[in-house]
Order: sequence, then structure tokens, then C-alpha cells
Amino acid sequence: MKLPASAIKTPEVRAREKWLGYLIGPAGALLLNAVLATYLNVYYTDVLNLTSLWGGIFLSLFPIASKIVDAVTNIVMGQVIDRTRTKEGKARPWLFLSAFLVPITGILLFVVPEGSDALKAIWVLISYNLFYSFAYTIFNMSHNLMVPLSTRDSTARGGLSVFNQITTIMMAGILVALVFPMVVMPMIGADKSKWITLMCFLSIIALPLTLLEYFFTKERVTEEAAEAGEETKLPFAQQIKMLFTDKYMVLMYVYFFVYTAGMTMKNLGLVYYCNYVLGTYNDGITQMLVSVIGGIPMGIGIFLVWPLAKKFGKRNVTLVGFILYAVGSLICWLNPHTLVIVLVGQFIKNIGGLPCAYVFMALFADCLDHLEWKTDLRIDGAAMSIYNIIAVAMVGVMTGVFNMFLARAGYIAPITASSTAEATSALAAHGWTSQIALESIRPAADGVLTVAIQQPAVVGRAISFAFVGLEVFTGIALVVILFFLNVEKNLPNEQAEIKARHEAKIAEQEELTEQKG
Repeated sequence: MKLPASAIKTPEVRAREKWLGYLIGPAGALLLNAVLATYLNVYYTDVLNLTSLWGGIFLSLFPIASKIVDAVTNIVMGQVIDRTRTKEGKARPWLFLSAFLVPITGILLFVVPEGSDALKAIWVLISYNLFYSFAYTIFNMSHNLMVPLSTRDSTARGGLSVFNQITTIMMAGILVALVFPMVVMPMIGADKSKWITLMCFLSIIALPLTLLEYFFTKERVTEEAAEAGEETKLPFAQQIKMLFTDKYMVLMYVYFFVYTAGMTMKNLGLVYYCNYVLGTYNDGITQMLVSVIGGIPMGIGIFLVWPLAKKFGKRNVTLVGFILYAVGSLICWLNPHTLVIVLVGQFIKNIGGLPCAYVFMALFADCLDHLEWKTDLRIDGAAMSIYNIIAVAMVGVMTGVFNMFLARAGYIAPITASSTAEATSALAAHGWTSQIALESIRPAADGVLTVAIQQPAVVGRAISFAFVGLEVFTGIALVVILFFLNVEKNLPNEQAEIKARHEAKIAEQEELTEQKG
């Protein structure tokens, strides 16, 4: 199959590539993933009511077990990318394929058929793996390699990393943090048909936008290696050995592992924390305030982070940031029920998280350049497969841990009813208490009432630890890790040596060609 050609022809990164390929293009798939990160578990617990399925075992274990499959597909995908040879690069062809796979599998996540618990469990298990272990793995690996493979210019690469993160933080973040809690969630409640309609729409818009990313990106580093006649033929085991015997790659992976564990647990706990600890169920205000006040620094970061990183170094700025990150989280954890204090803590924490959010992939690319200088080989696919395994494994593991917390603590899912009389009867039958007075609950447009239950105190403590407690410890650990991650110190000299090697190889090939001619 002949792939469509890239619309980017210039040897250097220009504005059109930044805006269309790195800002707008990824928005569809990243928005879908951001919504799933926050709300897919809510769909499982509150709409499908799977929290207590098989004594709470299903939602605790299936996300973890699914990551075994995901780990295998990530390894395979990394090898496939490293061995892909096309005029359009080695990662971009798979980005093109993912444009069609992500929407299809995203829809399948939500169209769970009515039937027995066993049928629901099988559908959830299969659809979850089709999306995360197959379609999104292909997108995520190819998408994340765009910055490292885009250019060797550190300044241009850093700019692309910032643009890439603006999409995740500002575009997806605004919708998930503001529109969903204020408008969408109060409208759809726990109504399954409304959830399906919404998520089908979000899945479908990922198709044209991902194609936009494909057409407006270019793999200059891959083209450079192809011109020099370089090709990675090392066995996977040897590639892994190269990665895990380089101290900077090891530190980078440990850093990402710790950060992702805390961030994933925080994302999972956000909705539950705002619904049951700080506010009331889908009140439309609490989650909006937490997200807006916490998210304001992300807008500031667009203008501040990269200039600071260029002046003081990506590692140094990120290290100082995580000190604030831990302090802000601690403020929230000590006062989890006080809105003003939580908002202050969230603001401080997110100021600290700015450098990591905007320059992580540029720092990762620096480590890949160092590894290439050290080994004279590019193993981007293998490196990204480990990165992706950590990312997806943490989603599964922390989802399982979070759901285990909820099940063990005795979390009670909301109920739906067609009238206050029906709701009163259901509450009385189970001995439950409504979170707020039934007459205060506004029915949806179709008259359906979504009634949240007052949770046991232990549930509130578990949710508070998930949202604000764990990141106190991960923030401190990240400061220690980053202290040793000084890859930038010799990077300019290493990049110059890499460039000289490529030029020598190209000259050698041209000389051989002339001799044969």
C-alpha cells in the first residue's frame, strides 16, 4: 500500500508544522483519551454498576490483567516501528493506521450490551483491550515519537514538545475540566444511552484530526539515518540491554514510572473526590473550581516554561517544580474538605508540575540522543515501547488499586429513578441515605433522577489519598531522581559528534558510489 505523502517538505520546522501537526492534529485522540482517563471508570462503576461484580474482584483485577496483553503489544509495536522502512518514515505510517482504529475501538468501549453480568464482563474485557492494547498503543507510540524524530535541533524540538503538550493540557484539559463537570455530566447523569451518544461523537472526531497530524509531520531524524545507510537490526533483547545499561535512560524510565503512578491515581480520584469529599454529586461547581484553579498555571506555562528551561536547563527547572508539587499536594491532603485551602494547594501543585508537563518529551529525546552518541544506533521504537508499557501499565495497575480501595471501603454507586417516590423506596430498601435531599435533585430533560448515596467515612479517606495524598510521596521521590538526571550537561558536544558521524558516512557512501561508477 502506497502511503499519502506528507505535506511538510522543509528541512527545518516551521509554523504550519507546529500548529497543524503538533497542536491541532493530536487533539482528537488525546481528548478522547483524556475523557476516558477521567470518566471511563465512572462509566463502569456508576452506569454499568460493576463495582461489586464478583465481590469487587472484576474491576480490581481486569485492568491489571489487561496490561499483560498491553505490555506484549507495546514490545511488538516497538519492534515493528524500528523495522518499518517507508518514504514517510517509520512511525508515521502507524499514525495513519491508528486514525481509523482509535474511533472504532473507542465506540466499542461504551456500547456494552444488556444481559448477564458475565456478558458485560466479557464485553468490557475485550473492548478495553482492543482500545488500549491495540488501537491506542499504535497511536500513542507513533504520536510520541514525532517529537524525538522530528528534528535534531534541540530548540525546535523543545518548541514542538511545548506545542504537543498545549493540546493535552489546554484543549483536552479545558473540555474535561470545565465543560464536562459543569454541563455534560449533569445532563447525562448515569443514563447509559446518553453516555454512548457522547462517546461515539468524541471517538469519531478523532479520525480527521489524527489524519491532520499524519499529513503535517515529518521524520527528519529518520530521513537523516536513511541517508547515512543506518539500519537497526539488533535483536530486541540486545536493544533492551542497551537501554537498561544506560543510566540516563534508566533514570528517565524510573522518573516516568513514579510520576505516572501518582498522576493516574489523581486522575481516577478527581471525579469521586469532587462528588463525595469536597462537593456533591455532579454539582457542576466543585470539579470546575478545582480544575480551573489547578489548571490556570498550565496556561501560564505556555509562556514561561520553555524560556526558563533554556536558561536554567530542563532538568533543573523540573526538579524545583516538583518541590512545589509535593508542597501543594500536602496542603490539600491536610485539609481535604476545605475548598479554599484545596484550591490554593492545587494552584501551588500545578505551578510545580508545569516543567514536567511541557518539557518531558524534549528531555526524553535528549536521552535518546545521548544513547545514540554512546552506541551509534537509534532504537526509538524499543525505547518508546518501554515508555508506553510504563504508561499503560500504570493506568491498569492504579485503576485496579483504586477500584480495590472503593470496593473494600464500601463504595455505593448512584441509583436512577423516574420519580422521588421510586427513589425513596429504593433507598429505604437498602438502608441508604441520599447525599442531598431528594426534592433538591434536578431531573434530567427526560425526567430521570440520578441519586447519589452518602458514602461511608472510610470511602472519603480512600478517595482523598488517591486524589491528593499519593502525590506528596511521588513529588518527593521525583526530586531525588531528577537530581541524578543531568543528561543535558554534555549534550551539545554529543549532538555535534553524531552529526559529524552521519556526514562521514554519507561522504563514504558517495565515494563508494563514484568508484563503482
